[in-house]
Amino acid sequence: MKTLFILNESPYGNERSYNALRLAGTLASRERSEVKVFLIGDGAACAKSGQKVPEGFYNVQVMLNKVIRSGEVGVCGTCMAARGITDADLVEGSHKSTMAELSEWTEWADKVLVF
Repeated sequence: MKTLFILNESPYGNERSYNALRLAGTLASRERSEVKVFLIGDGAACAKSGQKVPEGFYNVQVMLNKVIRSGEVGVCGTCMAARGITDADLVEGSHKSTMAELSEWTEWADKVLVF
């Protein structure tokens, strides 16, 4: 199954992105699953590398890496610019993306989950 996750929420402050990435990482580890994650709006901040979190707290970068190993992570370029996030700031393996790519991914997917 091909699943697209669209995350609109910041990495910390609520648990929407956390729960989406938990599910995306679990699906990405399954043999017959293909996963793509698109980060848009405040969700773009999920791909900011080097975030320091308190010990024992979940780390979104680690969670994204589980998806990146077998899937793709795109980050809305317009949303990145609005938040001062540069290409160099992104988690390794993720990439600046576009609405055109999101459209392609939406057509590719069997299921689209929006968080």
